Amino acid sequence: PLAEASTWNPALLERASRVAAEEASASGVDWIYAPMVDVARDPRWGRIAEGAGEDPFLGMAMARARVRGFQAADLISGRRIAACPKHYVGYGAAEGGRDYNTTDFSERTLRDVYLPPFKAAFDAGAGSVMSAFNEISGVPATANPLVLRTILRDEWAWPGVVLSDYDAVRELIPHGLAADLRDAARLSLLAGLDVEMVSSGYADHLAELVAAGEVPLTAVDEAVRRVLRLKFRLGLFDNPYTDESLAETVILRPEFRALALEVAQESMVLLKNEAGLLPLSPQTRLAVIGPLADNRHDMLGCWSLHTHPEDVETVLEGIAAYLPAGAWTHVAACPIRGDGPTDFAAAVAAAEAADVVLLVVGESADMSGEGHSRTQLGLPGRQQALADAVATTGKPLVCVLMSGRPLVVPRLAAQAHALLAAWHGGIRAGRAVADLLFGAANPSGRLTASWPRAEGQIPVYYGHKNTGRPAAESGVRQFAESFKSVYMDERNSPLFPFGFGLSYTQFTYADLCIAQPALRPDDTLVVSATLTNAGRRAGAEVVQLYVRDLVGSVTRPVRELKGFQKITLQPGEQRTVRFEVPVCNLGFTGRDLRYTVEPGDFRLWLGPDSTGGLEGAFTVHP
Repeated sequence: PLAEASTWNPALLERASRVAAEEASASGVDWIYAPMVDVARDPRWGRIAEGAGEDPFLGMAMARARVRGFQAADLISGRRIAACPKHYVGYGAAEGGRDYNTTDFSERTLRDVYLPPFKAAFDAGAGSVMSAFNEISGVPATANPLVLRTILRDEWAWPGVVLSDYDAVRELIPHGLAADLRDAARLSLLAGLDVEMVSSGYADHLAELVAAGEVPLTAVDEAVRRVLRLKFRLGLFDNPYTDESLAETVILRPEFRALALEVAQESMVLLKNEAGLLPLSPQTRLAVIGPLADNRHDMLGCWSLHTHPEDVETVLEGIAAYLPAGAWTHVAACPIRGDGPTDFAAAVAAAEAADVVLLVVGESADMSGEGHSRTQLGLPGRQQALADAVATTGKPLVCVLMSGRPLVVPRLAAQAHALLAAWHGGIRAGRAVADLLFGAANPSGRLTASWPRAEGQIPVYYGHKNTGRPAAESGVRQFAESFKSVYMDERNSPLFPFGFGLSYTQFTYADLCIAQPALRPDDTLVVSATLTNAGRRAGAEVVQLYVRDLVGSVTRPVRELKGFQKITLQPGEQRTVRFEVPVCNLGFTGRDLRYTVEPGDFRLWLGPDSTGGLEGAFTVHP
């Protein structure tokens, strides 16, 4: 999902989710525990791989796309499945990036950062939601009346099913909220939890709780009614069975494999391309080095099964589609993890005999996902030592990074002449990498989470607050600034910022126009600019609109994403890109914890990422 979000293409993600729904439905699945819509700003947390990254606005767009893809307009028509966005809410804020850990954030942050993707999923029609493991204001989400009743039912009037996460009702006991499973069941049902997963508090104790008058029967009836309503929406009472022959004709159809390739191509992010090293010439003699170059198991990422490895294309197989056998050599050189046997000498020899070195390194599939937090985010095992050895040859070095999260790789980024973040890109990832390396496809992915320079920066994200002593933006090394909000030993900025990604062509921005710079709360902000493909290749640019509220009754982020469009242009082609943002979408949770749009001055940027772009200003009047 983090890779899919890196496409910045909700329409493509909706198509991919529709295919997932068709294949799952043909296999007998009616209800899926997805999408994960947690905003995550700590790459140490392994489950960052399962969401859309650090930004609530982008998370909203991807949540809508996934729910629409899974469910379509009508759950009964066609092969559709019920979506269950998770984990409601704030699970991605685990302290220290350690899974299942404590979370501590204000109600304002809850409402402005963590809730919006869930609201978008519900507005798109999601009929269920999974509660989170973590606590909110001292009360675990499983039994938290604020999020399960006040917000979900009273404020949003959402009628769907609330499901606990795995064994989360029983876990109220070690949390220290419940004395025993009976108490945990009582607290959960009264808070608004409809379905208990795995643990047996409801099955064992609800009847006696009702009989004792500790739980009203009406609360049980409400929960049952919501579950039955979802089953009726799915048509399970009219047609409860699956045609077992469907799976053979539906799963991995040729058009589905083609879509998997398209998604993989658009998801990969070109982070560096020194002196235009990429795309490679088909006459290149290539040394393909690294433990992930010919690895089927680790192409798919977390929560994947490996029953049909023949369906997976490796990077080496992708390369072989472009170069004849005598034009490339392959040396794995070391395992992904640990201090197992290495063959650096063979890797160096292969590099010295080649025109270009392709180093394919990163994380194994089981290094991200649930329960897979990391404190050190560099290359695992001996892979950085392998990169050091190969770099000594002085040959042009192209590095493909596979991971489920942003990594901390400043040394590798300096060594590589070209760097491609390929994530765990699925069954067609190997071919997608090759298509990008040889120019059959043009990179168009953009980062959805910032890549730190060092673990000590975490959390590092673009939409931070400014503090009373912000670092200067004069180009001076930040750690030379005294008594400012800086580090002594590192810059504040990430290695690669949110929204960043390169292309094989060049795009220029000009003619920023704000149609009406003086606005009222019921108006619409209209912004446009001219985008030109100034290069020699067709390509896609992700045009991003950011806004800052300069003065508010509470402090505001330095930038907030308020719009984006993925635009494909031919060489020399120009297009006017236009954004329409209702002023009501420029608000925030005020001092009274209610949503408000305050009058005042705003700044905006329209450009290729979260750090630059054409700049303008506008004012909202009362």
